[in-house]
Amino acid sequence: MKLNRNIFLILLAAVFLPLSCGDDFLNTQPLDKISSEATWADGPLSEAFIFNVYSFLGYGGFEEQGLSALTDEAMFTHAGRNINTFTEGSETPSNLAWMSSTYEWGRMYLAIRQANIAIERLPGSTFSDDVLRDRLLGEAHFLRAYYYHQLMRYYGGVPLIDQPYGLNEDYSVARNTFEETVNFIIADLDKAASLLDGKTEDRGRATKLSSMALKARVLVYAASDLHDGPTVKANSNILGGFSNLDLVAYPSGDQTARWNAAKAAAKAVLDATSGYKMDLATPVSFEEGKSNYLSIAMGGGSAIGDAGASSELIFERTHTAQFTQESNWPLGGIHFGINNGPNGYHNWAGNTPIQQLVDDYEMMDGSTFDWNNADHAADPYADRDPRFYMTVMYDGADWKPRPSDVASLDPANQIQSGIYDDGSGGFINGIDTRESAIENWNGSRTHYYVRKFIDADPGLADNQSSAQVIPWPFIRYAEMALIYAEASIETNDEASAREWINKVRFRSGMPAINDSGDALMDRLRNERRIELAYEEHRYHDARRWMIAPTTLGSGIKAINVRADLKPGATPHVPYRHDKSVYDYTYTVVDNTENESRKWDDKMYYRPISRDEINRNELLVQNPGY
Repeated sequence: MKLNRNIFLILLAAVFLPLSCGDDFLNTQPLDKISSEATWADGPLSEAFIFNVYSFLGYGGFEEQGLSALTDEAMFTHAGRNINTFTEGSETPSNLAWMSSTYEWGRMYLAIRQANIAIERLPGSTFSDDVLRDRLLGEAHFLRAYYYHQLMRYYGGVPLIDQPYGLNEDYSVARNTFEETVNFIIADLDKAASLLDGKTEDRGRATKLSSMALKARVLVYAASDLHDGPTVKANSNILGGFSNLDLVAYPSGDQTARWNAAKAAAKAVLDATSGYKMDLATPVSFEEGKSNYLSIAMGGGSAIGDAGASSELIFERTHTAQFTQESNWPLGGIHFGINNGPNGYHNWAGNTPIQQLVDDYEMMDGSTFDWNNADHAADPYADRDPRFYMTVMYDGADWKPRPSDVASLDPANQIQSGIYDDGSGGFINGIDTRESAIENWNGSRTHYYVRKFIDADPGLADNQSSAQVIPWPFIRYAEMALIYAEASIETNDEASAREWINKVRFRSGMPAINDSGDALMDRLRNERRIELAYEEHRYHDARRWMIAPTTLGSGIKAINVRADLKPGATPHVPYRHDKSVYDYTYTVVDNTENESRKWDDKMYYRPISRDEINRNELLVQNPGY
């Protein structure tokens, strides 16, 4: 969220109220303490308390380790980070895999407690600004709903606590059913939407529209196969045999009615706003498609791209330069480029795309990419969906000027992730490989790098001295369009589904689809995969569709790129990508360097930690653990 300096200083003090929490990522130190009564008697102090509730959003998805690395989007480059504990199916309640603070059980309940304090105290607050009071109360309901929705997505039904506990109270609370959890979240969001109706809208803060949009998301989860009891029983022995199935699914009931509820909620959002260039009747050009998708990824946070693309964002985590001195620098959102960019730019190659993601980008004519097609295999990065070029860095892709100490090795400023004929019977290693002379330990293991969300402004050096302020898209318009399309398919309204899928595709330069039946659902699922790549949707989508055994369970594939000199050609020194000089071959390989992925149906939910179970004897563990 974007805070001015005065409010930020108030926040530093307010987070240390006796009933509030400290937040390490803000790197705050209390100058003094403010009494609880003083807080709720003063509008700005009450607002600062709410800002502290926002702080549990962290960097959004902009962390050094990304949720994408738990999916078939990405591989995390560096060993020893506990990613493989999840991806290899070895997680237990006593041996938890890596977990982000943005959904970890204890931290979410700490955030919920803060929201509960605000919801309890704001109605009786004594400051005179009624409009502000309603706004802050609406934001508190939204934030409580958001944090409960995080718990719901990872754990299923959870204990629903709607008031702050005091000292010496019994903290043993049983889990509510999945249905009760969904209903509680929806009630909070309806309340938030009512309170926020007509209120000032600031980027990074909850609004009526973001409340409506989160409701649509929660309802599409509720309607999905993972939470439909009969479907679960038919598709998973582990989940279907769970004696407390109501904790993770609707044991019975009308799944179609749930799909209709999701459809109506998404349509309400689509009718209330317009998104970014979602009114096109035909596809834009290839170049405009790339520009549009780049602008959406930048979210108005860069000098490049169309700043108007910020209209796509329904709820975001804004970033500003004032956060550059946070205690965990240079990790986090404003250093996404450092965390994920190529080692040849002195970056760390964190969450690198895997071949399965690359292969799922269509050709420009809408056909499927196929390694068995000789033309595709000979030039796999040509003529692909424009969104591919704005999401993935691949061998030969143009990028920013190299840092000064690397510029002489690559004056062409191209990604070098292969090996290249040196003209003397040997090969040279690309600068952006694990055999590079430039920080090879940070080289990609898949020979790709993520480009999406890295500021492509050439004036912003892509190295460790730079920071960027790209916003994190918690919720955006395209998600609502694709929720509406998915719910339309599930309710036999295929025409509406095609209409909204095509709206998403047209602004990216992709042709209209005409699929129906199972092919239409496959197209919808792939459209979500491509449009929402690296936005923390794939992990949840693969689970709620119950297709995870064939996504994360398919392991990791990478690409080996080799350039051989054409007969009679002279090699470039220093090397640069050139199809007129080199013949390129591309070989897909399995990669098990850091992890050997497998799928176990217990992985549909994260386990509740042994410590939490020991603290609360009423908690029931998730199935399979």
